[in-house]
Amino acid sequence: MGQLGLGRHFGRLAPQLDGAFSADGVFAHDRLRFVDFVDDVEELLEEVAWQEQGDKEAADGFEEYVLRHYSG
Repeated sequence: MGQLGLGRHFGRLAPQLDGAFSADGVFAHDRLRFVDFVDDVEELLEEVAWQEQGDKEAADGFEEYVLRHYSG
């Protein structure tokens, strides 16, 4: 997030998401639980939806969808 210049827009979440991946792009499961990461991303999407459309509900269902499809 910081490298993409988005940290100033999402100051609260950017530091949490920056540490989610190692330098090679692999999810850093040893530093962050996947469930917590998905929750943080949903919060980020809700914030973006609110800023862009004034509707946080546009991101509803993201966390449930990801966990249903990607958590083993």
